[in-house]
Amino acid sequence: MLDWNELREACMACTKCQLHKKRKNVVFGVGSIRSPLLFIGEGPGEKEDEQGEPFVGRAGVLLNDMLKIIGLDRERVYIANIVKCRPPGNRDPLPEEQDACIGYLRNQTYLLKPKIIVCLGRIAAGVIIKPDFKITKEHGIFFEKNGVKIMAIYHPAAMLRDPARKIEAFSDLKLLRKEIDDQGLEF
Repeated sequence: MLDWNELREACMACTKCQLHKKRKNVVFGVGSIRSPLLFIGEGPGEKEDEQGEPFVGRAGVLLNDMLKIIGLDRERVYIANIVKCRPPGNRDPLPEEQDACIGYLRNQTYLLKPKIIVCLGRIAAGVIIKPDFKITKEHGIFFEKNGVKIMAIYHPAAMLRDPARKIEAFSDLKLLRKEIDDQGLEF
């Protein structure tokens, strides 16, 4: 495993898949590298590609608001994506793109040693929790892998498209806050 600096350098120079050809920026991750809480999205969008930081567009504003609801902010958690370069037209990352990039996320997770992982949306949940994950049926349910509690919530972009999802997401956030408190995690 690489340390943070080596990992960032390797990721910034990556050419393992076709996504590198049109990227403006590699979107490595952001937040506290000491956080016990890791949020994982699917991949960067247009604003993220421009700024080199995950969740900075409209979905990012909503994610920030969601974190505030449970007494957190993005500087105290860590936020990363399955793929580090923007898929064209914000399409879902292809399996080969996910496979090319997953090692970076695994290394980030190894270095972070999070106690809780929150998958933002079905793509991340399908990679991290289980391939047949059904976001409409399994959001807000905690799974456990290697002593780490993992849950998925609706992706903030999905909530922007369907605001009714915010009600379910609020319930999921309360469950997340309860798990944080039950584990006695400090930020």
